[in-house]
Amino acid sequence: MENFTFWSPTKFVFGRDTEKQAGALAVEFGATKVMLVYGGGSAVRSGLLGRVRESLECRGIDCVELGGVKPNPADDLVYRGIDLARHESVDMLVAVGGGSAIDTAKAIACGVPYEGDFWDFYCGKKVVEKAL
Repeated sequence: MENFTFWSPTKFVFGRDTEKQAGALAVEFGATKVMLVYGGGSAVRSGLLGRVRESLECRGIDCVELGGVKPNPADDLVYRGIDLARHESVDMLVAVGGGSAIDTAKAIACGVPYEGDFWDFYCGKKVVEKAL
């Protein structure tokens, strides 16, 4: 086997009632304004989105929301998210839901500090150097 180093600076928190840690985790990472990225259906109906929002607000973290993520997310929502994050001075993204919400949040996180088209990262024209 070849030697290698793997470094993944992403913190995933899973499990029962872990959404109640959202505010503490945002504070840990220095967030002041968070964008909640979610699909809508089950995250809203189950109350999960509300519990995450409440946890953030209890720690003094302002929130903006971007809902409507669908399976195999489309780039139009990513562009909307980038614009919203820039306009609202968002400094952290929290994906509420599954893989599509996570993928959308990752694309937005890469696109916000980048002056070009976020799609450059996906077609190999650019390498991500900075992200929210």
